[in-house]
Amino acid sequence: MTRLEAGENAERLAEAFLQAKGMPVVERNFRGKVGEIDLVVKDGDEIVFVEVRARATKRFGGAAASVGGAKRRKIIRAAALWLQARGWEGACRFDVVALEGGRLEHFPAAFDASGNPA
Repeated sequence: MTRLEAGENAERLAEAFLQAKGMPVVERNFRGKVGEIDLVVKDGDEIVFVEVRARATKRFGGAAASVGGAKRRKIIRAAALWLQARGWEGACRFDVVALEGGRLEHFPAAFDASGNPA
């Protein structure tokens, strides 16, 4: 399996996991000039921007830890574009779904709009 295929598989697993939690997908792989958002889902009245990360092991800090400051800033800028383009004025948050060694873990509100970890 290529790295791209592994990433696409992780996104499908994350999508199914979130939908099973009652979080319907609004958009997949939103791409803006400043970055990409893997999944945009809805959780009640809140829009959730989801970064999906997959790693074979926890080596080098693991999947969740791989969402560093630069990546968070790109996601935040892409989310701002998404919000503006759709005229969304409600609440939003940033989650991470990590797939590591076959185990999936969801980190709601993993970081805030300033890019700081929660």
